Amino acid sequence: MVKMSDNLSLTSEAETKIMEEKCEILNIWDVLGRRWSLLILKTLSSKKVVRFNELKRSLKDISNTVLSDRLSELEKEGLITKKIYPEIPIKVEYRLTTKAKDLEPILQSLSRWCEKWELKK
Repeated sequence: MVKMSDNLSLTSEAETKIMEEKCEILNIWDVLGRRWSLLILKTLSSKKVVRFNELKRSLKDISNTVLSDRLSELEKEGLITKKIYPEIPIKVEYRLTTKAKDLEPILQSLSRWCEKWELKK
């Protein structure tokens, strides 16, 4: 027979676990849910290395400022790396980290879903 205090303990543990999982999802959504973030990751996943201007060209309508901000956020989260070459003009390359490469199947599935359910304009 389970005591009332044991039952409360189990409920509290279950609620804590749910809250922790919810926080993890909210934390990653803070990064991936920002406009352009998923498209940047998808573009980087299709190539090994991409330079800033290549990204800019492939993501029509994104401003330099927003692209720079998103790249900084993704780098801070450990999803991309940035390599700066000491050249004139400066050369900067971006690539996915191993952590972000684990997202590739999700990005591909999301892309297939979008293609399947795309609304005709």
